[in-house]
Amino acid sequence: MIWYTVKIIYRITSGDGTHTAQFDEQLRLINAANEHAAFEKANSIGIAEQSDFLNEKQETVKWEFIAVTEINQVNSLADGAELYYTIHETPDAERYMEMVRRKAHLLSFRRHLNVG
Repeated sequence: MIWYTVKIIYRITSGDGTHTAQFDEQLRLINAANEHAAFEKANSIGIAEQSDFLNEKQETVKWEFIAVTEINQVNSLADGAELYYTIHETPDAERYMEMVRRKAHLLSFRRHLNVG
């Protein structure tokens, strides 16, 4: 069996759907015999994990499976092994770096809150 990372995309709609469009991009680890089997397994997960529920405003929230958009073979499962990468090109490097710093700061803050 071979390990793969797969990206599964869901659309999130609340109430009548007149809000800003929301999409959940999930990176999952899949163990399968080949890429085709990994794709089928990821699709099955996507379909199985669609859901509808009521939020605190009693509005229906719908998580709709859209697609599996990426499949990448993992060459080794070892401490520090690279599982996924993407290269971003942007006309505004400073804005991108500021966004990365904010995310890192929030992650650090959350980590400190959970230390006990």
